Amino acid sequence: MRALRFFTALALQLTACSSQYKYGPEQSWDLDSISELKSKEFWFHDAQRTLYNKLSTPPNQYRAKNIIFFLGDGMSVPTVTAGRIFDGQLRGVVGERNRLEFEKFNYVGLSKTYCVNKQVADSACTASAYLSGIKANYLTIGVTADVELNDCKGSRLPQNRLSSIAAWALKGGKSAGLVTTTRVTHASPAGVYAHTSNRDFESDYDVTKLGQNPGNCPDIAQQLIDGEVGKRLRVVMGGGTIKFLPNTTTDVFGNKGQRLDNRNLIEEWQQTKPGNARVVFSRTDLLNNDPQNTDFLLGLFNASHLAYHMDDSIDTPTLPEMTAAAINVLSRDPNGYFLFVEGGRIDHAHHETKAKKALDETVQFSDAVRKARKLTNPWDTLIVVSADHGHTVTISGYPDVNNSIVGLNSELSNVDQLPYTAISYANGPAYERFYKSTDGVVERVDLRNLDFSKPDAIYPHGVPMTEETHGGGDVAVYAHGPWSHLFTGVYEQSTLPHLMGFASCLGPGITYCDLQPKARYSP
Repeated sequence: MRALRFFTALALQLTACSSQYKYGPEQSWDLDSISELKSKEFWFHDAQRTLYNKLSTPPNQYRAKNIIFFLGDGMSVPTVTAGRIFDGQLRGVVGERNRLEFEKFNYVGLSKTYCVNKQVADSACTASAYLSGIKANYLTIGVTADVELNDCKGSRLPQNRLSSIAAWALKGGKSAGLVTTTRVTHASPAGVYAHTSNRDFESDYDVTKLGQNPGNCPDIAQQLIDGEVGKRLRVVMGGGTIKFLPNTTTDVFGNKGQRLDNRNLIEEWQQTKPGNARVVFSRTDLLNNDPQNTDFLLGLFNASHLAYHMDDSIDTPTLPEMTAAAINVLSRDPNGYFLFVEGGRIDHAHHETKAKKALDETVQFSDAVRKARKLTNPWDTLIVVSADHGHTVTISGYPDVNNSIVGLNSELSNVDQLPYTAISYANGPAYERFYKSTDGVVERVDLRNLDFSKPDAIYPHGVPMTEETHGGGDVAVYAHGPWSHLFTGVYEQSTLPHLMGFASCLGPGITYCDLQPKARYSP
C-alpha cells in the first residue's frame, strides 16, 4: 500500500508537470510526416513522455487470476521491428514510429532459446521450455533431455514426462485452452498437453510412416483426446482435421483423414465432454456460437494449417477472432484460466522467405493481443508475449526513414551497383532466382526485374537451402499485468512458466502465495 500511495502521488505530480510538454501522455505516438523528426523539441518531449509513462506506472502485485501467453512462432526481434514498420506504413504513418500492441507493454526482457543439444532451437524443444520450465532435446516435446529422438519407451516413463503450465492451471482449479493458426497437433500447441519423442508423431499414420509402433508411441492427436491435460482443455482451436479422422472418412473440407486405427477423434471429443460441447469448422459457425452456453469448444478450420491471412480463404476465422472466442468461453470460470495463443504462420512464411506474409502474420498477432487486452482486466490478467526462436531475417543497408520495408532499398550496392531489398535472409530456397552464372562468374540478378509487390514474393538470401532455417538469437519477452515487472532482464526461456506460475500461485515452484498466504486478486 505504501508503494501504491507513492506512485499515486507521483502520478499526480507528473500529470501537473506534463501540461508543459507538447507531446503529453494523451498524444498519439504516430507521425504522419517525417518532417517532425527534424525537430529537437520533438525528441525532447518524446523522451519526457516515455519517462512519464514509466514513472507513473506502479508495479502490479496482485495475484494473477488469468494468464494469457502469446507465442509468435519465429518472431525474432528483427521480425518485430519490420512488422512495426510494415503495419505503420499500411496505416499511412511513419513506420519507424509505429508500435505493435505488445510493444506498448512496460516490461520487456530477453529469452535464451537454445535446446539442450542444439545451439539453434526448433519449436518442439522450446515448447517444453516455455510451457514446462525444463529445457529438452531438439524435436522432442514435453519430455526431459533423458529422452532422445524416437525414444518411445523413454517418453512413456513417468519420470521423463514434464508438466506444463496448463496442467498446473488445471490442478489449481482453473480452466485451460489453446488457440493456434497451425494444426493443433503441431509442435508449439502440442507442448500444452503432449509428451512425445518426435514432434512429427501427430497421428498414428505419422508414427507408422516414421518406422515406429503406434502402440508404443501414442500420437499427439490421440493425446489431445485421451491425455490427462488434453481431454480437460475447454478450448482448442486451429487446424488439422486429417490428424483426427480415419482414412476411411472425408472431412468437411473434402480431405481424406489419416488415421489407421479407425478412430474418429472429433466425434469422441464431443461425446466424452460433460455439458455443452461445441465443434465448429468455419468462421460463420464460430461467430454464431454463444460462448455463454458453451462449456467446451473445439474449432478445426482446415485440414492442415490455417491459410495465411493474406491468402483468399473460405470462411476462416482470424487469430483475433479465435482469441476473442476463447477468452469469452474461458472467462466463464470464476477461478480463472490459462490460455495459450500462437501466431504459428509467422514461422512458416519465414521458412519460405515470404517476408510480406511473415510481417502480415505478425500484424495479425499484434491485433490478437489488442483484442485480448480489450477483453480482460490488466489488474487480474497477466499477458505475456514472446517467441520460441528467431529466423535469419535482417533489415540491412542504410535505407531512408519510411522506405518501404518490403521493397527495394533506397541505395544501391557499392560493389555491383545493383539494388537490394531492405529485408533479406541469411539462407533460403530458390537460390537461382537471385543469382546467375555468366562465363563461370556468379552474379546477382537485377532485383528491379522482379516483382516484390505480391504476397508470395520470395526475398533474397545467401546460403542456398531447401528452406530458410531458424536463427539462434535471443527473443524478446513482453509482459503486462500482475507481476509483469518480473519479466525484465536476460534469462533462460525455461524461466517463463516459473514467472507466470509465481504470479498466479500455480506450479511446483515458489509462488506469490508462498510469500503472501492471503494473496488476493485485484478487487
